[in-house]
Amino acid sequence: MENPDLNQLISKYNVAAPRYTSYPTVPFWENDAFNEQEWRFRVAQNFKSSKHNGISIYVHLPYCESLCTYCGCNTRITKNHNVETPYIESLLKEWSMYKRILVNESLLISEIHLGGGTPTFFKAENLRRLINGLLSGNRKAAEASFSFEAHPANTTYDHLKTLYDLGFKRLSLGIQDFDEKVQFIINRHQTVEDVDRVMKDARGIGYDSINFDLIYGLPLQTAESVKMTIEHSLRLNPNRISFYSYAHVPWIKPGQRRFTEHDLPVGEEKLNLYKLGKEMIQAAGFKDVGMDHFSKVEDALYIASKNGGLHRNFMGYADRYTPLLLGLGVSSISDAWTGFAQNVKTVEEYHALIGEGKLPVVKGHLLTELDTHIRQYILDMMCRGKVILKDSVKENEDILKRLQPMIADGLVTVTNNKVEITQIGKSFLRNVCMAFDVRLHETQERENLFSQAI
Repeated sequence: MENPDLNQLISKYNVAAPRYTSYPTVPFWENDAFNEQEWRFRVAQNFKSSKHNGISIYVHLPYCESLCTYCGCNTRITKNHNVETPYIESLLKEWSMYKRILVNESLLISEIHLGGGTPTFFKAENLRRLINGLLSGNRKAAEASFSFEAHPANTTYDHLKTLYDLGFKRLSLGIQDFDEKVQFIINRHQTVEDVDRVMKDARGIGYDSINFDLIYGLPLQTAESVKMTIEHSLRLNPNRISFYSYAHVPWIKPGQRRFTEHDLPVGEEKLNLYKLGKEMIQAAGFKDVGMDHFSKVEDALYIASKNGGLHRNFMGYADRYTPLLLGLGVSSISDAWTGFAQNVKTVEEYHALIGEGKLPVVKGHLLTELDTHIRQYILDMMCRGKVILKDSVKENEDILKRLQPMIADGLVTVTNNKVEITQIGKSFLRNVCMAFDVRLHETQERENLFSQAI
């Protein structure tokens, strides 16, 4: 293909592709080799060798009062807020188990992220109890990054002030789209006024980094609705914008059956939504720091992307690397660098295992030496836009063969042992990473594992 235009490239590379928050990706984990005893060993080993880096904690708070039908997260829908206290008690018991694995030392906490579900489903006083329990007897890193996800429609001043006083300075608001028709069909309701209120409260309290999550490809979306959503977003002035492709996986998330494929913008229509949104965001001065993520130049994420500190894990992009990430709560995933573990996916099973004094892990993967090399390749491409191929990796030859079409299309350049993404290639980052993914190319079954790349 000679000098293909962007539309041709998007059509060519719009295939099912992982988001690469891990390698290997979850569908390729070898669970048969995984067991709790080995996982405990890997956690302790990782901590012993890297404790000076601090640890990251991800807490999954699964509860929501209503189901957003676009959502691909693990959620529990209820209006019964009596579930809050028992769940927090189980979270703190799970944390105590990990502290015992780490020899009950005073831990250096580098990151805490509250995700969900809807973290702001929980009362502020219960979130205070949770965070105080995590921090009790431990030390907070001098430049710690504490963040949480919030639904603008139910986030109160008390939520914001309580978490800020506990060290939270970053907030991520799930907006998706401001168009009323789109909000109705995805059952996600918040107004521009809701977001404006939260922004003013958060800025007044002292939050220094606020992210907006926006999605293109949602049912009933049009160029006009995306343009309106981004115009409102830019006026509200966040520090970061995540502009994601909607992941339509109804075979995994039946709630997405509220609408049909006929309601979704596809083909050139969806491609134009992507191009429109990205152009508007970048024209407003936001810099492309990685897949789907844009930030202002003064934000820590952009600074990390320029100084080589950018990292990617199950929480998405982060402005630091911590070798040990512990996931607490239902379906949370932990990362000890040489191994992954995922918790059980139902609240009932989670409470039961915690009550028995067992770690609630249900599956995982222990990385091979090759996995570790490929993981670093993909991390380097995702975070730094270039990869230095190691002479010791015999799979390099196959990787270079898979990169040939991308070299021809101008997505990457290869000089000696260095593979570097081009400016246009940044729009196809998932596809470029697929060329390094040895496990993916050992199977032909991809369509029902991942969403479309664009």
